[in-house]
Amino acid sequence: MNLLKRTNITRAIFFITFDSVFIAFSVWLSFFIRFDGNIPNEYMSVILRMAVLAILFTVPIFYLQKIYSFSWAYVSTSEIVSLFKSATISFMLLAIAIYASYYFPYFHNFPRSTIFLSYILVFGLCSALRLSKKIYFQLKGFQSSLGQRTLIVGAGDAGEQVLRNIISTKSNSYLPIGFVDDNPIKKNVKIHGVSVLGKVSDIPKIVKEHNVKQLVIAIPSANNSLIKKAVELGRDAGLYKIKIAPPLSEIMKGEVSIRNFKDVDVQDLLGRSPVNLINKKEVEELIKGKTILITGSAGSIGSELSRQVSGFGPETLVLIDQDETGIFNIEGEIKKNFPHLKLKAVVADITDEKIVNNLFLQFKPNVVFHAAAYKHVPIMEMQPYEAIKNNIFGTEILVKASLENDVEKFIFISTDKAVNPSSVMGATKRIGEIICQSYNQKNKTRFIAVRFGNVLDSRGSVIPIFRDQIRKRENITVTHPDMKRYFMLTSESCLLVLQAGAMGSGGEVFVLDMGEPVKIVDLARDMIRLSGYKPDKDIAIVFTGVRPGEKLFEELLTAEEGTNMTKNKKIFVAKPSSISFEKLSSNLGSLKKIIDSESKENIISFLKTITPYYK
Repeated sequence: MNLLKRTNITRAIFFITFDSVFIAFSVWLSFFIRFDGNIPNEYMSVILRMAVLAILFTVPIFYLQKIYSFSWAYVSTSEIVSLFKSATISFMLLAIAIYASYYFPYFHNFPRSTIFLSYILVFGLCSALRLSKKIYFQLKGFQSSLGQRTLIVGAGDAGEQVLRNIISTKSNSYLPIGFVDDNPIKKNVKIHGVSVLGKVSDIPKIVKEHNVKQLVIAIPSANNSLIKKAVELGRDAGLYKIKIAPPLSEIMKGEVSIRNFKDVDVQDLLGRSPVNLINKKEVEELIKGKTILITGSAGSIGSELSRQVSGFGPETLVLIDQDETGIFNIEGEIKKNFPHLKLKAVVADITDEKIVNNLFLQFKPNVVFHAAAYKHVPIMEMQPYEAIKNNIFGTEILVKASLENDVEKFIFISTDKAVNPSSVMGATKRIGEIICQSYNQKNKTRFIAVRFGNVLDSRGSVIPIFRDQIRKRENITVTHPDMKRYFMLTSESCLLVLQAGAMGSGGEVFVLDMGEPVKIVDLARDMIRLSGYKPDKDIAIVFTGVRPGEKLFEELLTAEEGTNMTKNKKIFVAKPSSISFEKLSSNLGSLKKIIDSESKENIISFLKTITPYYK
C-alpha cells in the first residue's frame, strides 16, 4: 500500500471517528436543551437508540457524498455545502425511520424538536472540525513563518488560491506581504488579510518599501505580455527569486503544492498565448483502435507525438528512428506510462526502401506521422546529398509504401523554411510537401502536410544553446540583430499535427496562426535576465553574421499560396498548388541520377530549378 493511500485511509478513519462522536453528542445535547438540562430517565434508552440510528444513516451518506475524500488544509465552501446536503438527507431519513418504526417505545410522546436540534448541531460540529485546520493556519500560519517576504502578482482567483495554499502549508519559504493587480477595483482590498498594494507597474516601489525578497506570479498563463512585464519589473527591482504558479485548475484540484511552483521559463515570456487546437473526438476517430506509425519518433517532435498519440488509445504504436539511444528512451517512457499499449520500437533508416516496405507489410499501419528529417540548415547546406536522400527520397519511399499498403492517412511534418526556401533544407521540405500533394491524386491514401515554425527547446534550437552559453557565462552568439522567428511549444506543434491529421481530407498544407515572430536577440536578452544577469553587462551578445541558407525572417506561405479558413480559427489551410505528377516524377528521377555523381554546387543548382520560389 503506497503512502498516499495509507494517508487517505487514516484521514477517513479520523473523520469517521470524530463524526460518530459528534453525532452521538449532538443527539444527547438536543435532548439536554429540549428538557432544559433535566432529561427524564425514560428517554435515556431513546437517546442511545436515536444516536446509533443517526450514526448508521449519517456516516454512510457522508462517505457516499465523498465527504471523507477532501484535503483538510484546502477545505472550502463547496465541501461545507456538500456536508449540509448530506446532513439534511441523513436526518430526513432518520425522521422517517423514527416515525415509521416501533424502535422507539415512547413514540406518542417523542420530542420532535430533538431531531431538528440534532441536525443543526451535527452540521455545526462537523463543519467546525473541517474548518478548524484552515482557521488555525489563518490565525497562526504565515504570520509566524520564517519564509521570505513575498509579493503575489495577480489578485484574482489564481492569486487567492496561491495565498490559501501558502497559508495552509505549515513550513514553506513564502511570507506573503501583499498583492499587485491592475484591476482598479481591487486597490486596497484585503484577501485573507493580505492587501492589494498597487498595480503591476508599482512592483519596483513596493519591493523597496516592503523589503520584498521574491515574486510569485499568479495570473492566467494566457496573459504572457503581463507575465513578461512583471518579470522585467521584478528583475529591475533586484529580485532574483521569481516563481510562476501553475494553472488555477491544477491548484484547485490540489494537484500542485507551493513546492512545485516553477521558475519562469522563456516560454512564459513569448508574448503569445498557447493555442488549444484539439478536438478530442475527431482525433480519437483518427487514432483510437488503429495501428499508428511514427517516423523520427526519437526526435523532439516525434517523441512528443508518440506521447500524445499514446493517450488516444491506439491499438498498436510503431516507433521508427535510426537513433538507437533515442528510440530506447522513448520506448521506455511510453511503456511506463501506457503499460497496456501494444508498442513496437524499431531502429531503421527511412531511406532503406526494403526495410521500410517490410515494416509496412508487417504492421499494416492505418495512419502514418512522418517526422523524420534532417533539419539543421547550415549542415545541410554543406551536405545537400544527405538532405535530399533523407528529406526527399526517404519521404517518397514512405509515401509509396503507404499507397501500396492502403494507409488511410499520411501526415507529413513540414516547416516554415519550406516557404520561398533559401536553403537546401527548406527546399527539400518543400519538395516533400509537393510529393504529398502529388501522390494525393492517387485517391487511396490521403496525404496531408503540416507547416509550423521553430519549436521551443527542441534539440539543437537556439534556447538550449543560449542556456548552455549562459550557464558557462560565455558570450551569447546571435547571427543578426534583425533575425526573427516564429516560435511554438512542442506540445502545441504536435496538437496541430493531430488536429490537422483529423480534419484533413487530403492534399492540404495546414498552417498554424503562430502570432507574432520573435526577435532572436530579444529572446537572448530575456533568457539572460531570467538567469539573474544583465544583458550586455554581465553577459555580452555577439553577432556572428547570417549563415549559409538562413533568412532574416521566415514566411508561412509561398508566393503562389493564399489561405482558407478552417473550422478551427487558429488553423489555416494553404490554397493547393498546381502540381503535375509526371513532372514531379521526371524531376525526382533526374535528381536521383546526379546526387551521387555531381558536385555540391551542381546539386544545389538543379535543386533550385525544380523547387518553386527557391531563392
